[in-house]
Amino acid sequence: MTILVFDSGIGGLSVLREARMLMHEHTFVYVGDDAGFPYGDWDGEALTRRMEGLFDTLIQTYRPHLAIVACNTASTLIMPALRTRFDLPFVGIVPAIKPAAERTASGLITVLATPGTIQRPYTQELVRQFASHRQVTMVGATRLARLAEEHMQGRSIDTRVLQAEIDPCFVERDGKRTDIITLGCTHYPFLVNEMRKLAPWPVDWLDPAEAVARQARAVLASVSDDSVGPLDTGSPAGDIAIMTSGSPPAPIARLLGGLGLQLTSQHFPSLDAGSRD
Repeated sequence: MTILVFDSGIGGLSVLREARMLMHEHTFVYVGDDAGFPYGDWDGEALTRRMEGLFDTLIQTYRPHLAIVACNTASTLIMPALRTRFDLPFVGIVPAIKPAAERTASGLITVLATPGTIQRPYTQELVRQFASHRQVTMVGATRLARLAEEHMQGRSIDTRVLQAEIDPCFVERDGKRTDIITLGCTHYPFLVNEMRKLAPWPVDWLDPAEAVARQARAVLASVSDDSVGPLDTGSPAGDIAIMTSGSPPAPIARLLGGLGLQLTSQHFPSLDAGSRD
């Protein structure tokens, strides 16, 4: 079967990594919308139109059996629209608020995400439903995703900027400290080692990628192998990667190749007159 993994850039590789470990017998198509990165800057309606256009082409060309939207901003905003428009199982990713609320010893947890994800009603509802008995700090980081992309490309990052982005995550109250930070962006796990070095005290950095991969495997188990057609005969064998810019920087191309992904070009007609407004 074919599994499509979609993200706004290369952060979704953290989810792809876990999904391939659990479902190594299947074929993966990784799509990074680097031409539209970062999604946190987009108007909601414009982003919905953009993703619907991209998925129109991707589903028609690659005939996936399942799509994983490995982007918190997109998952908390447009999953209903995708599920309504396309006859395809979708698995999204949201901040791991429920497990954070269950595991905390101090009762102080932080949700570290993009401003868009923090502000979404869906995220607020997760807090209300699963963590109303905890003290939850919501931190909308404006520069972390870009820092992660730079770090994954082997570029040096400004630790002063990184420090400023994570400082609000650490809260001391009534003699207790934040002990869990749930990562609400798939880019962030690639910065965890750097963030650990700058943290004022040890915390558990909660990455939902493994849980998403497990959910995807469970959903795929209920999908018929002949529910959609095969990959386009012109598609290369093995796992592939598509970047919507058509020409990603050399470090990204090397990164994708190092992960065993064949970088493949794909024309998206819907992007010919794309807009963020």
